[in-house]
Parts: sequence; structure tokens; C-alpha cells
Amino acid sequence: MRKLFLVLTIFFTVLAIIFSALPMDTIAFLPIGLAILFGLLLLKKSDSNQKKLPNILLFLGVLCSVFVMGKTLFIKDEVEKDVKFEQQKIETKQEAKKELEDLEKDLE
Repeated sequence: MRKLFLVLTIFFTVLAIIFSALPMDTIAFLPIGLAILFGLLLLKKSDSNQKKLPNILLFLGVLCSVFVMGKTLFIKDEVEKDVKFEQQKIETKQEAKKELEDLEKDLE
């Protein structure tokens, strides 16, 4: 049972590190929570001389949790209006109208 918890804890810890590095926002808390849960179960099943790895994995889970929480709270997603693109869009629309008018004049 300990080996199963060890494999699951390592898997979810790696997944938590990857998700916290990517811009996943609060979705990253799912593998982080599972990594911490399996880490606690692994810590409970371990003998006193086998508790070094579970402690490291729990520390990594908590560290990822703090990192994602900080990223969620302090980094704001802002969308800026692209004035240059809007101007190009208006100019393109005016040019298309002018070309259509020229084509209409040629047909008449």
C-alpha cells in the first residue's frame, strides 16, 4: 500500500509542479490537493526511518500551493485595447468600400 501511495504522490507532485508553472490558475489546485492528500497518507504509512521522502513531497505540494495562490491573487489579467489594430481595421474597411464603389462605377 505504501508503494501505491508513493507512486501516486510522486505523480501528482510532478503534475502539480507542471500545472503551477503553466497559466492554469485555480485548476492547478486539483493535482496539488491530491499530491498533499496522498503525501499525508504516505507519511502515515511510512516508518520513522522512511519519512524523509514524504516530507519532501509534502513540502513541494505546499510550495506549489503557495505559488499558485500568490499568482492568482497578485497577478491580474488585463486586456488592453489595441488602438493600432482598430485604426487598421477602419482603414481597411474604408479601402474596401472605395474599391467596391470603383467597381460599381466600372460596371455602369
